[in-house]
Amino acid sequence: MAFHNPDREQIRELLRSSETIAVVGLSDKPDRVSYMVSEAMQKKGYTIIPVNPNAETILGQQSYAKLSDIPVPVDIVNVFRRSEHTPAVAEEAAAIGAKTLWLQLGISNDEAANIASAAGMNIIMDRCIKVEDSILLPQGKSKT
Repeated sequence: MAFHNPDREQIRELLRSSETIAVVGLSDKPDRVSYMVSEAMQKKGYTIIPVNPNAETILGQQSYAKLSDIPVPVDIVNVFRRSEHTPAVAEEAAAIGAKTLWLQLGISNDEAANIASAAGMNIIMDRCIKVEDSILLPQGKSKT
């Protein structure tokens, strides 16, 4: 069965109802796309939790080595890792009870999608969360 991302209205509601985004592969270098996207999402009001075993803090937030180290519930696991690494991330995301696995623009993996789907998670692939948020929630996350 071919994979299809949720429609725009479903993505809008998913973003509106989400607060905490764990970013796997978030770089501590400000010139990297993962940093720029996460910083923009943080400015929009989302709580960003960096997942990078090589950094202590990123964007003023404690960084964690892996998803299972995060002490709070996670709504979205946003992934900036190569496609071949995403099945393991999907398994970790399922294990912590994340609601959504979001693979950034240029990243897709059917095995990761199947793992997330089997765990009851939403799955979005090959889309930029910042672009989607800017288009779908231009005024921010308010429910009005």
